Amino acid sequence: MRRRRQVLIHLALFLVTFATTTMAGALFVHGDTVRPLSDGLAYSVPLLLILTCHELGHYVVARRHGVDASLPYFVPIPPQIGLGTFGAFISMRGVTSNRTKLIDIGAAGPLAGMVIAIPVILYGLHLSPVRMLEGIGQQEGNSLLYLLLKYAAKGAWLPDAARRDVILHPTAWAGWAGLLLTMINLLPIWQLDGGHIATAYFGNRYARFARWLHRALPFLGIAVFLWVRGVVAREAGTGPGRAPVTAIAILAALPWLLWFVMVLVMRRLSGGVEHPPVDDDAPLPRSRRILFWIVVAVFVMIFMPVPLRMTLAPGASEGP
Repeated sequence: MRRRRQVLIHLALFLVTFATTTMAGALFVHGDTVRPLSDGLAYSVPLLLILTCHELGHYVVARRHGVDASLPYFVPIPPQIGLGTFGAFISMRGVTSNRTKLIDIGAAGPLAGMVIAIPVILYGLHLSPVRMLEGIGQQEGNSLLYLLLKYAAKGAWLPDAARRDVILHPTAWAGWAGLLLTMINLLPIWQLDGGHIATAYFGNRYARFARWLHRALPFLGIAVFLWVRGVVAREAGTGPGRAPVTAIAILAALPWLLWFVMVLVMRRLSGGVEHPPVDDDAPLPRSRRILFWIVVAVFVMIFMPVPLRMTLAPGASEGP
């Protein structure tokens, strides 16, 4: 009975997340209404496929290593304030102290999700037109991988000097969201995937560095604010002290502050533990050290300093 109740919880969270992401997709298409709701499926289905493969990668490898892991918990959020989901996670009852098992489990999710995300983005970009950016619009974050995929799909580096960029189809938006959620998971702090992988590679001494890295997130947010403020001011053809330039810069920096707070809260809830200790006396084999650097390369390729920002066409800014 208890197991059945647990399965129902997983199923209910998945269905609610399916609903919120479908509504988010419909809002992406229509702007101010979720009707017809079916228009959101082109976003919700590929996004949930990416998230499911990511979490099943963790789950399958954990089970193969004999680690007691739960089915995925999907996290829905109101569709009006984001992607319709904060992603998903599995619960491991007692994180393994074996460094080889830990890096296998931590790396399996992001790599499995990327196998799905890349073709989803390419297909979505194929459906996405290239147009001039006009007025106030939204610019999704560019990573090295995303720039390469746009070049492969459109034959141009976008956005270009003529202010042309892809106008994303919902499926391309879903693939991009999958990259963003993977990037967040690979941040090498706390008990995110990146935290598991870094701790497995460096051992327990990594915990001190991870705390400093977590404290650096607000400063990264400040750097993003200053950079975006200057860029948007140039786009608007006006000085950086005029609205809405500053407001746009604040919104662009806000994700780094939110992630700092979220990790801080989760650490407090876990008793202030950065990461459960691992066995430092059991070094990683060469194959897992190679795996670590593969994951590092993936993180570098999908890292987005500015996850999302608004853009201004020349003359689009408002008064002070």
